[in-house]
Amino acid sequence: MLRKAVGAVVVLGLCLGVALADEISAIITKVDEGKVTFAESKGKGEKGPEKTLPVAKSVKVVKGKYNKETKKAEAGDEIDQGLKNKIFSDIPEKGLRAWIITDDSNKKITEIRVMGGKKKKDQ
Repeated sequence: MLRKAVGAVVVLGLCLGVALADEISAIITKVDEGKVTFAESKGKGEKGPEKTLPVAKSVKVVKGKYNKETKKAEAGDEIDQGLKNKIFSDIPEKGLRAWIITDDSNKKITEIRVMGGKKKKDQ
């Protein structure tokens, strides 16, 4: 009986931890020495104030896929070399669209889902 109660408390704690983590639609402007500078994307080209947060040691860097049914970005394939990939060193002037997921306290980035636009074909 006690074992079931303790198990239920642990599961509840994990669920609350996941619920408290923040998912931010962002425009990444700079990645430098384990820190990511970004502005929250408010839609239709509007940006919020810039923020800089450190990344967790075990940060996941993946390609994001937009799910039209849930209207959220889902994690796709991992990006080779993580934050050391060329896409983070050659960020365009407009920035790099991504979803940023933070830890429970919103002090570190635990996952980055890079949203790619449609690529233009060479003519």
